Amino acid sequence: MNENAPYAESVEPREEASRRLAGALSPAVIDRLLADAEAAGVGIDGQGGLLQQMMKAVLERALQVEMADHLGYEAGDPAGRGSGNSRNGSYPKTVTTVAGPVTMDVPRDRRSEFEPVIVPKGRRRLAQVDDMILSLYARGMTTRDITAHLKEVYGSEVSPALVSKITDVVADEITTWQNRPVDDVYPILYIDALTVKVRDGGMVTNKSAHLVIGVDVDGIKNVLGIWLQDTEGSKFWLNVLTQLKNRGLRDALIVCCDGLNGLPEAISTVWEKALVQTCVTHLIRSSMKYVSHTDRKKVAAALKPIYTAATESEALSALDELRADYGKNYPGLIASWERAWEEFIPFLTFDRDIRRVIYTTNAIESLNYQLRKITKTRGHFPSDDAAIKLLYLGIRRIEGRHIDGDGPIPTGRVRGTGTLGWKRAMNHFMLAFPDRLPL
Repeated sequence: MNENAPYAESVEPREEASRRLAGALSPAVIDRLLADAEAAGVGIDGQGGLLQQMMKAVLERALQVEMADHLGYEAGDPAGRGSGNSRNGSYPKTVTTVAGPVTMDVPRDRRSEFEPVIVPKGRRRLAQVDDMILSLYARGMTTRDITAHLKEVYGSEVSPALVSKITDVVADEITTWQNRPVDDVYPILYIDALTVKVRDGGMVTNKSAHLVIGVDVDGIKNVLGIWLQDTEGSKFWLNVLTQLKNRGLRDALIVCCDGLNGLPEAISTVWEKALVQTCVTHLIRSSMKYVSHTDRKKVAAALKPIYTAATESEALSALDELRADYGKNYPGLIASWERAWEEFIPFLTFDRDIRRVIYTTNAIESLNYQLRKITKTRGHFPSDDAAIKLLYLGIRRIEGRHIDGDGPIPTGRVRGTGTLGWKRAMNHFMLAFPDRLPL
């Protein structure tokens, strides 16, 4: 919770400033502004609107204050005589703001030494505009979509190339995030992938974006990294897991994964005591692909005795019943469970509280579902970096729930998402994995 303290402290000054602003703009003042705007035929927002004019007035006043601070005296103050520098008129400059394009007068001094802070030289957008562009991009809008949106809503001319350049500012942030230190022990790791199309060597190919989510000792889930690869295998997974180990992850109790080639072998090499567990939710879903719609409810009911069995022998009996009832019509259903049986049965050795956490905490699927919504708007990505950039921004956008870092945390939240029933599960983890969890 301590990581929320800086954010909470930063909220109080903003709230105090908002209260002062509300006091300065009394109802009488607001009524007068609205009446003047209506009399002049000026709208509240839009090109030339009241809000745009207020933005212009505030920016110009801020620039005048900056100039006074730079010169050391106010405009018209006799103290400025003989100072060696003075005001030298102004020049027009148009900046893109959340109220639309604003053309303002920027003051200058005779020595040309004045460096504005609120709107720096060469800067054509306020910071809030960049934040808005990043937010729209993270929601799946393409660069051309964002350009059209800014033109339609704000009347601002922003090229697709500029939008792309603005989103590229997170490149260093991504590098830092991908290499940040992680916890030394995670009770549970989830590993899965979603498919993205990337142009590579003049051809568009399918690549897998692998995500690793760690559930820490407090039950908080966070994405530990994104790895993009067109082929899987022990060598690839050994590299991924070794990176995590080098970042501080010395042990994982349970690693949940599904059908990833070479992953179980790599896990055993890097964390020799880790227990590889096939994702039960994935196993159920993949096996149900072989079942016709008319039988899905009956088959789903027949599967439940397998994954809720008290022992492995009881689960085998339930599988035999499933085979007898549906093996002839749906051999693929039975084969799915038989292939995954060795990675499924560790699940049955756990107390029901741990089972419930592993089975119901379908963190990867929840995150992947939201990420697929933003990637489906792209026919393909021009590069691996472009794909990772969008996925990272998408993860970051989800209210800080699945990602950690230094960005602001919404009021009343902590970074990451909690896990239902975690306290009970942790008590059983302490018994099942003695001496492997930090005290």
